[in-house]
Amino acid sequence: MAVNRSTRPKSGFIDKVLHRLSRLDAQELHSLVERLKQERALLESLFQTIEDGVVVADRDDRVIYLNQAAGRLLGVAPEGALGQPMGRLLPELGENVLRSSERQKVVRREIEVRFPRPRFLRVFSAPIEQDPGAGIALVLHDATETHHRTQEFIEAERLHALTLLASSVAHEIGNPLNAIHIHLQLMEREVRKLQQIAAGASSADPAVITDKLASYLSVAQGEIARLDYIISDFLKAMRPTPPKLKDGSVNEVIRDTLDLLRPELENRRLRIVEKLAPEVPVVRLDAAQLKQALVNLVKNAFQAMTTGGTLTLASGSTAESVWITVGDTGCGIPPEQLSRLFQPFQTTKEQGSGLGLMVVQRIIRDHGGRIDFESAVSRGTTFKIWLPRPDRPPRMLPQAA
Repeated sequence: MAVNRSTRPKSGFIDKVLHRLSRLDAQELHSLVERLKQERALLESLFQTIEDGVVVADRDDRVIYLNQAAGRLLGVAPEGALGQPMGRLLPELGENVLRSSERQKVVRREIEVRFPRPRFLRVFSAPIEQDPGAGIALVLHDATETHHRTQEFIEAERLHALTLLASSVAHEIGNPLNAIHIHLQLMEREVRKLQQIAAGASSADPAVITDKLASYLSVAQGEIARLDYIISDFLKAMRPTPPKLKDGSVNEVIRDTLDLLRPELENRRLRIVEKLAPEVPVVRLDAAQLKQALVNLVKNAFQAMTTGGTLTLASGSTAESVWITVGDTGCGIPPEQLSRLFQPFQTTKEQGSGLGLMVVQRIIRDHGGRIDFESAVSRGTTFKIWLPRPDRPPRMLPQAA
């Protein structure tokens, strides 16, 4: 960096000598020269010790100093480099550092060199003097290892993202596959009843059985469509698809979610409590994504409960938001895990992937909302989703006193 002659610090010894240089005798001059030789030797030892390369060029861009580290980085002997044009030793540096109009600027850049071996150099260039056309000093730092570590980190992050993506897909398709499996079992049971009627071994009403089969088939078809949606959602350029927001009712999404999971809930003999507000304002939502979030929360809830627990789903609204709660009477979440609840691969279940809540949080955030929770060990957990109302009033700042 340029240094002002009038303000730069001076050596106390040299400063004193310069004021009485004309009055020094031979012995004093000899002592001065010896002192200067010692200081030069000290500086030379310092520059030869540091790991970074130091190159100094004059106003004609010819090297007037090169330390050993710079010689190793550039593949030249320091003695043979003296007097050589800077552009010949380091052609990759570019002309802008050597151009006279740029000499008053500090330049930092990273360049790739091929000689004496491929490496990346971080270059710091600064003028030695303030006078136009004066020489420049270059500090060369070997950034090859840092550059490689950065590339390895980037590749590791990409691999982690791919692994997370694959794990997320595997986790999310598990829910609809499980629902399809359950409803196929229910359909199989009803088909057996029809076979018994056809064989004259049963007097059950075929119309009732047919209605049940149609209902189960409809659910299975819906889950197949959701499978297609999930795969399309998670396999798009490493990031989820933004929600397609439309005016909708959270109560309808809640009821659809319960209809989907009701056979599994009843099979576990869980008590289902619905506390849906009769009039909930319309909000902007993606019904398929919100249903996906609720399925994850409900499944987490009943997996945390033993047979006979209570699952509660409620809805309501405030002046600014519409809310949904999913509560259970299960085992609760240990306090030491609460802060990591939405992190990937954090789970309280023995065979859980720890990705469900992360997906839920992403969906709610994409809706412009937020998700809160409260939990007590052995008493249960309640998650609360807040979605913004499109007609919410503007928030007024309090008047100054």
